[in-house]
Amino acid sequence: MKNILTVSFVLIFSAFLHSQEMRQNAFKSLFSDEKANKIGDAITILVVESSQASNNAETQAGRTSSLSLSGKGSVGKTTLPSVDLGLGSNNDFSGTGSTKTTGMIRTKISATIDSVLKNGNLLVRGSRKIKINGEEQVVKIKGIVRSSDIAADNSVLSYNISEAEIEFSGSGLIERVQSPGWLTKIFHMLF
Repeated sequence: MKNILTVSFVLIFSAFLHSQEMRQNAFKSLFSDEKANKIGDAITILVVESSQASNNAETQAGRTSSLSLSGKGSVGKTTLPSVDLGLGSNNDFSGTGSTKTTGMIRTKISATIDSVLKNGNLLVRGSRKIKINGEEQVVKIKGIVRSSDIAADNSVLSYNISEAEIEFSGSGLIERVQSPGWLTKIFHMLF
């Protein structure tokens, strides 16, 4: 009886020493894989973005004004010279403009969790640089992800990222050919 009491006391005392807070295991599931939820954990972002924008503007304005003065007179049988004065102005303006932009990007980027916010949301940040035949493409992404938006394979779609900043840039021969030359830039500055 004394041994059973001693063993019970040791078990209860060790349970208090090694107790765990429930929030530590809140993200772990007995039935699914462990999702990324700590600083430094890797997450895959599936960037699927497309955008379209168009803007049309048309303006017409007109103004017409005229002023005239005429005078005629005579004294007795003598006719004084007549004076006519006319003044007019016309001002017309017409302008039109339109812009249209279309863009699409699809890629996968591996990112890491940069910090965990107080509400459990995750700040993620990642980049990818690809260099082929002197052409370099860089994709950078950062934003805030909810833990519930992360799939079982630790991936998240880019449209589920709030405050997302997605930057796609490139440099190389194609970028240099597409930009205007220095002489064209000077003419645009002058005119």
